[in-house]
Amino acid sequence: MNIKNNIKTVLFFAVITLFMSSCTEDLNIIPNDDQTTLSEELFENESAYKEVLAGIYANFSLTGTDGATTSNLDGIDPGTSQYGRTLLYLQTLTADQMIWSYETDQGVAEIQRNTWNAQNPIVLGMFERARASVGFVNNFLNETTPEKLDSRNVSDDTRQEITTFRAEARLVRALAYYHLMDLYGKAPFTDENSVVNTAPLEASRSELFTFIESELKAIEADLKDPRQNEYGRADKAVAWMVLAKIYLNAEVYIGNDRYSDCIEYCNKILNSGYVLAPNYLDLFKADNDQGAARNEIIFAFVSDGSFVQNFGPTTVMINGAVGSIEKNGVDLGVTTEGWGGALRVRKQFADLFNGGAFITDTRNTLITAGRPVTITDIADRDTGYIIAKYSNVSSGGVAGGNQTFVDTDFPLFRLADVNLMYAEAVLRGGTGGSIGEAVTLVNQLRTRANNPQAITVTDLTLGFILDERSRELHWEAHRRQDLIRFGRFTGGNYNWAWKGNATNGISIANHLDLFPIPASSLASNPNLTQNSGY
Repeated sequence: MNIKNNIKTVLFFAVITLFMSSCTEDLNIIPNDDQTTLSEELFENESAYKEVLAGIYANFSLTGTDGATTSNLDGIDPGTSQYGRTLLYLQTLTADQMIWSYETDQGVAEIQRNTWNAQNPIVLGMFERARASVGFVNNFLNETTPEKLDSRNVSDDTRQEITTFRAEARLVRALAYYHLMDLYGKAPFTDENSVVNTAPLEASRSELFTFIESELKAIEADLKDPRQNEYGRADKAVAWMVLAKIYLNAEVYIGNDRYSDCIEYCNKILNSGYVLAPNYLDLFKADNDQGAARNEIIFAFVSDGSFVQNFGPTTVMINGAVGSIEKNGVDLGVTTEGWGGALRVRKQFADLFNGGAFITDTRNTLITAGRPVTITDIADRDTGYIIAKYSNVSSGGVAGGNQTFVDTDFPLFRLADVNLMYAEAVLRGGTGGSIGEAVTLVNQLRTRANNPQAITVTDLTLGFILDERSRELHWEAHRRQDLIRFGRFTGGNYNWAWKGNATNGISIANHLDLFPIPASSLASNPNLTQNSGY
């Protein structure tokens, strides 16, 4: 099941969506218990189990059953409910790397000016899209119990496959809960054992942390080894990556230092056969599901201009990166004018590439000619630098088959992030690693980027790591989380352009470290409570 190239991804996502016909008033998205029932007829063919698993993965990319402009989240626009796009907006557009020109688009102005509230549609879209993932998984697990398989006389060979399918599904659910924990700090909790037609109870951040950790450890033995699964499906390394992430951020999530655990899981990934792609920009091209890029990318959200069309993060970033002045869409593999200068970078990000060491750095794709770096009017698309990190052109120079919907997958997790997590965890006092290895891992990234300035032990500071994470991982949905971990997102010790709705940035309240529970979600479930400050 190569999810990118198999049109069944689209067809069977429609099957997944059909079972949502009995939805309740909770936005007509999914029942309050996040569970429904798939038809028995579907499973008459044993291939259906794999196809339903494809639908679970498809929720990361698709929003509806009838093309990119449709949504199965009733009442929510597909542009504000696509999983990767809403994740990108909440992690990146809220911070110091990116700005969106068209503030008439629903919810965008409040997100990028840090003035959001519980009615924001992007905040709602991410919350409910993650909940949909949980609901799909719960249903799949209920349809693959030993009792169900016995009743259908499922063959032994298929049962063996289903063991792996169930582990993958549980990983997807853990990933969705990870995003809910990180972004909202709490969530309505359900699993396959939850009582049907009962409003879910609220799980706290610490409860979600415990569930994610225990769940990922419990399924490890049933997952495929790293790099042994079909493209688009998860394996042990994806589970290890989520564990490394929650351990790196554990002081934020649960108030405890888990840096040694982070290093342990970084080491597992570093020793599992992944290799840095020789060319940094190949990681963000139309064929990044193949070749050297595939050797670095641990897990990606799939995009395909022909079969998996969506207004997801890569379609948005590539079309949006076409400059209003430059009209460089052909270079990026989309229409000449793209989306007319929709995306630019804030000054603080551009400043990270100042200095001679970054002239040849391949991570520096800033286009600056004829443009002031400062954006004093967000609507003025001719101000502020643009970048050309992502493109709908292959590593061989061939444009994608569609000039709007791109073939470029969104790299949610990749090896370079592991290098930087390892280095940071060592600096923060974690055991099981060494400062010498941390320097080596960071210099691997600099060498790959053709940066002539190798660092030494004295250069490796937490401040350096924060800046290097931005240079290496910008526009990959990490920045808000990083700034919070470093204590630089809320408050006023670090301001950036338009932070807090001020041209040069101002202090923002600490409660903005978490997003609000959407008002409509609160209204439909009396067990949910609002985050402080909203």
